[in-house]
Amino acid sequence: MKVNVGSQNKAKVWAVAEILEEYEQLKDAQVDGIAVGSGVSAQPKSLDETITGAKNRARDAYQNCAYAVGIESGLMHVPQSKSGYMDVCVCAIYDGNEYHIGLSSAWEFPDRSVTNLMVKDGLDMSEAITKAGYTKNPNIGSDEGAIGILTKGRIDRKEYTKQAVRMALIHLEKFDFI
Repeated sequence: MKVNVGSQNKAKVWAVAEILEEYEQLKDAQVDGIAVGSGVSAQPKSLDETITGAKNRARDAYQNCAYAVGIESGLMHVPQSKSGYMDVCVCAIYDGNEYHIGLSSAWEFPDRSVTNLMVKDGLDMSEAITKAGYTKNPNIGSDEGAIGILTKGRIDRKEYTKQAVRMALIHLEKFDFI
């Protein structure tokens, strides 16, 4: 079985590959990263835009495979949060007919100036945290991610992405009681 991931970001591809090993029907899948665009802004600023980006990636990666996975992280408006926004990762699994959506936990950047750089200045998260001095790593989004920096390694981009993949896979799990 072949599963394509609509990205060549190693954190996303490895997250999918590692999670699939936990599922009997998917554990032997060949997982390949395919370079496709999201069709949304570099820094999605709503849950709808983030889901659209994940679905677009999955749809466009659906090439000679059983499943295609699109993963997109973005901001979403969260009332009563300090900045008004939280980051969330969306996973969309496409089987050629339907999309199966899952979300990670959401988190808020503690430094509101970073959120302002994204929302008001249009920077993506990697650009914003670099400009704010949190990192000098130009590949932070493929490595530990901002979440890795903020949690001091307690959870990194790959683990954060795995949450969304697990939630989307609920739709593909077989249950005896249904």
